Amino acid sequence: MKSPLPLIAAAFLLGHTALAWCAESTADSAVSHFVDSWFATSDAAKESQPHWMTPVVTVTPRLEQEYRYDQTWQNRPGNTDITNYGGGKGLELIPTPNTEIILGEPGYLSRVNPKGTTKGWADETFLLKYRALSANEENGNYIVTGFLGVSIPTGSEAFTNHHTIITPTLAAGQGWGTREWGFDIQSTLGIAIPAAGLRSLGMPVTWNTAFQGHLLEKLWPEVEATYTYYREGPNDGKNQVSLTYGMVLGRFPVGKRVKMIIGGGYQKAVSSFHTFNHTWLLTARAAF
Repeated sequence: MKSPLPLIAAAFLLGHTALAWCAESTADSAVSHFVDSWFATSDAAKESQPHWMTPVVTVTPRLEQEYRYDQTWQNRPGNTDITNYGGGKGLELIPTPNTEIILGEPGYLSRVNPKGTTKGWADETFLLKYRALSANEENGNYIVTGFLGVSIPTGSEAFTNHHTIITPTLAAGQGWGTREWGFDIQSTLGIAIPAAGLRSLGMPVTWNTAFQGHLLEKLWPEVEATYTYYREGPNDGKNQVSLTYGMVLGRFPVGKRVKMIIGGGYQKAVSSFHTFNHTWLLTARAAF
């Protein structure tokens, strides 16, 4: 199978064009009324929370509305390289004042090692966020949110987990400064619970924390730490720590509502036990 990158790029541009059209349409119709009502709800939801940037790796506790495409290049022990097109991201929507749904798009993976090259699709994912507490920069600059993630075994044989995985997560953040400059900490703590196959999948607990700055309006430098404790499974009792150094640029207006964001980072495993050596990351988003 050929690389899906051209198709993904075309989908990204098509989605961006469609969002811009919806945002700028002034036609007096039922569709226009629905779109205006949706944007009024999502705008109010975003205004009532901090205006930080979504980090490269850590899932933000903020509610966000965007289309997101990620790509990663990861090196693993055993002289193995894995390229992930899409990264399991996709369409993020705010349907109510305190909720967000993420309709993930399965990543397309290419694994190259001394045995050869294997390509295929990862599993489908969904994520529901419920924001319990929040205040924007003028009223406290904090947020607390609960996540419920679901991974469904729809992927290719080489990359599927074979079982549904449920991941409840608690997320929170605190910021200092204004909308133009400042510093924030965003953190998540979750556990991946497989519906079956505990012996092969385990039940890892993952703690992500992003330390993010905001400079010169459009610059968002960051350092992220990821700690994983492996429960059950083949790595039972082991720990892994990695650090990510990244930069996100945005938000750049490209239409009445659409704003483009681009960023990247380098992730390095720093613990003696690790399931990967290092990863290069790229992220592109069209927020609306």
